[in-house]
Amino acid sequence: MGTNSFGLKWCVTTFGESHGKAIGCIVDGVPAGLAIDEAFIQSELDRRKPGQNRFATQRKESDSVEILSGIFEGVSTGTPIAMVIFNSDQKSKDYSNIKDLFRPAHADFTYFHKYGIRDYRGGGRSSARETAARVAAGAVAKLMLREIGVSIESGVVAIDGIEAEQCDFAYAKESAIYALDPSKELEQMEAIDRAREAHDSVGGEVLVQMRGVPVGLGEPLYHKLDAKLAEAMMGINAVKGVEIGDGAHSSRLKGSVNNDEITKEGFVSNHSGGILGGISNGDTVVLKVYFKPTPSIFKPQRTIDTQGNEREITLKGRHDPCVAIRGSVVAEAMAASVLADMVLLNMSAKMDYLKTLYR
Repeated sequence: MGTNSFGLKWCVTTFGESHGKAIGCIVDGVPAGLAIDEAFIQSELDRRKPGQNRFATQRKESDSVEILSGIFEGVSTGTPIAMVIFNSDQKSKDYSNIKDLFRPAHADFTYFHKYGIRDYRGGGRSSARETAARVAAGAVAKLMLREIGVSIESGVVAIDGIEAEQCDFAYAKESAIYALDPSKELEQMEAIDRAREAHDSVGGEVLVQMRGVPVGLGEPLYHKLDAKLAEAMMGINAVKGVEIGDGAHSSRLKGSVNNDEITKEGFVSNHSGGILGGISNGDTVVLKVYFKPTPSIFKPQRTIDTQGNEREITLKGRHDPCVAIRGSVVAEAMAASVLADMVLLNMSAKMDYLKTLYR
């Protein structure tokens, strides 16, 4: 498996750069016979696409997806599904003034020192533009998970430290900033507006819930469900932290409080976030994802150039004032791909499963 791929049975490989001709993905391991709803895949990309309102970058990309392979007469063939999204609104000249400068808090410095090559046009491969391909792959994963009763939803819990007091996922689907709390939405919007007007940015916190997850998903010891979910979230641009269930708060509880007692009706609480021993326990899988403020801000900042000289940098271009908003859609997609992989891996967990198929 290459470093641009993830998953063992449900394997996703993405390709492309921010200002290249196209971005895309190859999804390998999709079972044959899955009905592929292309309109649904496009609708998922539309949730993430830029330029929809003032709370996102004004880059105008249609993010129209084209399926190249793996589909025949509306269903998957069992062969790799390749999807491509052509870039149409690159403005590479916006980056010409920083061709030799490292943007603070971006991947410019580390990519240059690792590879010795600098694609200054929007960050190249390190750009969050690549995440559109992950959303396309996640949409296919959702189609498969839907067949076994698993659903995934997400929303923004906090922006600039303004925390939701309730979580309404239905409301988040209609909110311009995917806000989970209608009573906090305006305040969160105002925080984004203030940051943008001050040529700054804000961070945010995203909640992802997975319902209908069957007992038994997760491959201990080194392919645990919670570990792979955390790995997938940490692989998203600007993510700096992940919590499963009560997360860090668990460290401040007594065992008698943190333990999820069990009755014949099920678990009394869900401090574990639906995962025990790295394996899903049948309860709702819950995780939080923490995004740092968008590093592309329009204030003068100190930096160095590729020769090591101290310089001042002022950015141009079009950037999200709060990356957590569109990032919530990406987190949802990554969770779907992880669950899809775990579902397929679990098919070999018991001899009974094999006997059912081959007897």
